[in-house]
Amino acid sequence: MRLRFLGTGTSSGVPAIGCDCAVCTSDDPRDQRLRTSACLEFTDVQGCERVILIDAGPDLRQQALAAGLKRCDAVLLTHNHVDHCFGLDELRRFNVLMDGPIDVLADAHTLKSVRRVYGHIFDRARRVNDSFVATLIPREVRPAEPFELFGLRITPIQLLHGRLPVLGFRFDNAGHDPNANGLLPLAYCTDVSAIPPETWAHLVGLRVLVLDALRHRRHPTHFTVAEAENVAARVGAGRTYFVHMSHDLCHAETDATLSDAVHLAYDGLVLG
Repeated sequence: MRLRFLGTGTSSGVPAIGCDCAVCTSDDPRDQRLRTSACLEFTDVQGCERVILIDAGPDLRQQALAAGLKRCDAVLLTHNHVDHCFGLDELRRFNVLMDGPIDVLADAHTLKSVRRVYGHIFDRARRVNDSFVATLIPREVRPAEPFELFGLRITPIQLLHGRLPVLGFRFDNAGHDPNANGLLPLAYCTDVSAIPPETWAHLVGLRVLVLDALRHRRHPTHFTVAEAENVAARVGAGRTYFVHMSHDLCHAETDATLSDAVHLAYDGLVLG
């Protein structure tokens, strides 16, 4: 199993349009950040290759090409913001490659939003022309109610993105041996500024934690680097990787200040 970081940047991406700051003009490829997204790539118990996409932002086409993705078996959406779901149209190519529909799993609020925005996908009967669009199956999930997918037990976990409740996801082996994979248990928690009390229990025993860390200055809807470090210390995962970084953070300089078990992720990083 591999976790591939497709994008690690904030909603404007890095470099930001029209910005000539040191990070936006950096020669370090780790300072170039598409909108935050990731995918799990693995072989299921039947021997089938699987790819589960975590969020589908507006850079999805570019990210899929860079990663060489040739399939998408399901999409997990953390929330309905543009930088996390406005790439759903791009899934139509995976429909062609796989000759079938794709499940999109999200909470009720997010599904309501994407149904409204993507009426041409989810309400095909109202289309004037039967043109080339994605075939997606919406599936509602709820916090703290695990489900199984291709041999994984996935638990949606409640997070707060400012005042907006959003989802993170915890991934475990669905089989009897919880240590069957060196990457799991893994939790993916982007766009978070607070963790509700009932969620901490779902962050126990992690090998890998992916966590929001926007910048050093305070922000109403995202963890700062210091806040994310405090969460990482409390969770105590074997490895923690920060995502959703703005152009305030230079990769080399910031990563050098973090503890040994904590790192900034970067676009194209693959964990196994």
